[in-house]
Amino acid sequence: MANNKNELIIRKAKPEDIPVIFRLIKDLAHYEKISDQVTATEDLLRNNLFGKNQFVEVWLAEYQNKAAGYLIFYYNFSSFLAKAGLFIEDIFILPEFRGKGIGKKLLFKVIELAKERDCGRVEWNVLDWNEPAISFYKKTGAKPLDEWTTFRITCEDFDSILNN
Repeated sequence: MANNKNELIIRKAKPEDIPVIFRLIKDLAHYEKISDQVTATEDLLRNNLFGKNQFVEVWLAEYQNKAAGYLIFYYNFSSFLAKAGLFIEDIFILPEFRGKGIGKKLLFKVIELAKERDCGRVEWNVLDWNEPAISFYKKTGAKPLDEWTTFRITCEDFDSILNN
């Protein structure tokens, strides 16, 4: 990371970045008040982010030679558009780096990639209580989809649901 002191670098993550990615994931979980739900390990991240069945991409933001945030996304598909889209799983900037345009640059990087890859859209979820993020997304021109509700079934429930 030999960059100018104030320079921001947005780059695709590499396998050797796993410890940094894992720390940022834990920082996001702490921010969202769900640290107890993190079951990820560095080995699981290594296998799933960079292994033979890789289906996600991770981009890191570095500011003043320090990891400032990250973004994880993957492809989804719109049957209505008959095109792939990109779904942002996580976009997180450490509190001490917020307000420097880093989140905007990460978001715009995904939008650029979606355009280059001929995707139909970019989507993500945001927690209802996260007003700073909601305000940020609205300022970028993103539109909330208020008529949708996210549902989830976790792996802990697979068997009971399938055997019901």
